Amino acid sequence: MSVTTSFEGPRAPAQSSSINLYRAVWRWHFYAGLFILPFMITLAITGALYLFKDEIDNVIHSDLKRIDISQIASKANPSDIVAAALAAVPGTAVKYTTPDNPAASTEITVSTAEGKRAVYVNTYTGEVLGSLPDRGTVMWTVRYLHSLKYFGTYARYFIEIAAGWSMLLVATGIYLWWPRNQTGGVLTVRGTPKKRVFWRDIHAVTGIFVGFFIVFLAATGMPWSGVWGGKVNEWANGSNFGYPSGVRVDVPMSKQKLDDISKTSWSLEQAQIPLSQGHDHGQGDSGHEGHSGHATMPATQQAPAMSDTIGINGAIARFEKLGLTPGYAVALPTNPSGVYSGSIYPDDLSKQRVIHLDQYSGEALIDMSYADYGPMGKALEWSINTHMGQQFGLANQIVLTLACLATLLLAVSGGVMWWKRRPKGSLGIPPMPQERRVMRGLIAMLAIGGILYPLVGLSLLVMLALDFAVQKIGKTKIA
Repeated sequence: MSVTTSFEGPRAPAQSSSINLYRAVWRWHFYAGLFILPFMITLAITGALYLFKDEIDNVIHSDLKRIDISQIASKANPSDIVAAALAAVPGTAVKYTTPDNPAASTEITVSTAEGKRAVYVNTYTGEVLGSLPDRGTVMWTVRYLHSLKYFGTYARYFIEIAAGWSMLLVATGIYLWWPRNQTGGVLTVRGTPKKRVFWRDIHAVTGIFVGFFIVFLAATGMPWSGVWGGKVNEWANGSNFGYPSGVRVDVPMSKQKLDDISKTSWSLEQAQIPLSQGHDHGQGDSGHEGHSGHATMPATQQAPAMSDTIGINGAIARFEKLGLTPGYAVALPTNPSGVYSGSIYPDDLSKQRVIHLDQYSGEALIDMSYADYGPMGKALEWSINTHMGQQFGLANQIVLTLACLATLLLAVSGGVMWWKRRPKGSLGIPPMPQERRVMRGLIAMLAIGGILYPLVGLSLLVMLALDFAVQKIGKTKIA
């Protein structure tokens, strides 16, 4: 295939600086689109679906997640629900997820030799409704596809790269869209689908309206990325504890992190779990219900037998008294120094909460809510909540769904426009500007983004190397 380039843009007798800049921007807009087109399509489809995760899962898995409450009076004891789950799926119960509404089942996560399974139990009768692999619902599958988690750690790095390149795509797209005395293609669409100008205008007009959402979703998706997200998480949490600045805890901490045992908010993924210390731990303050308990005891003290714990019944009663919002998950202690960790991340950010209970006294070792987060933690959680379509209810879901559909249209129109424009047997790469200093200036600006996002910067270097290779091949063929 030939690498002959083509150019359609402003014409002038001489190659002015503005035309050279236009060429440079257009060339990198082409590269950005070429690179992230598959990612944009995949992310748009899976993202639109995941916005309605609860609604879709409740329909597809209604036999497991929904129960008939028309003739039911009272709930079964949590201990009986756990026992029923273990009778159906032998193993160790590691998490108890309460129903978020009266017609929802209770989910017990059981660790078995073959891996973890989610067992669904009727909250009132204690009847086991069935089980799935842990995080084995349809929408968890969609979420893993969205983040490329199915394909390993290195594949997830492409999400970070694609997010950075999508910002580049929007920035260069705005420059190319900017009105230059044309009468159409700014906010209106010319021609018919048979003509290239129709697809050019569809692409430009759609891009200018959806550009903001693409940048927002790319930026707010960065916290889940492999390199940038992990480093920012560690920096934001301070001392690797995962707790926002200003929240003081003075209890012995384990090396286990909250994200290892239960779904948690992004800013708390590195939060360490405190240790239960025994009968004498916090006995003088067992009724404490404030935030950030400070009780401590010598680490050498021996913990009593597990039979002396408050048990799951006592833990659930305690969490209910402390006011955790329904739908919270409880990570269960699996050793004498473990704690009952209750956490909830509802659509309403103000109700986000994490409470660690001493398994012997029932004291709240740590009780932290969204109000305790520092400014950066609050901003990050708000942006993530909005990214997932939760912050503003149905309106949030509808707006982001429309943005995802517009992104698909942007990708399709860009592909069709390129196919119609490219010379036969050529990639149709926009030409290099004749004034190389223009290209150097553009690369300098791109380097700023590369410094902020290291993987994006590395990918820019790779693309530059490929670009120079394409130029050399083109010159060789011409010669």
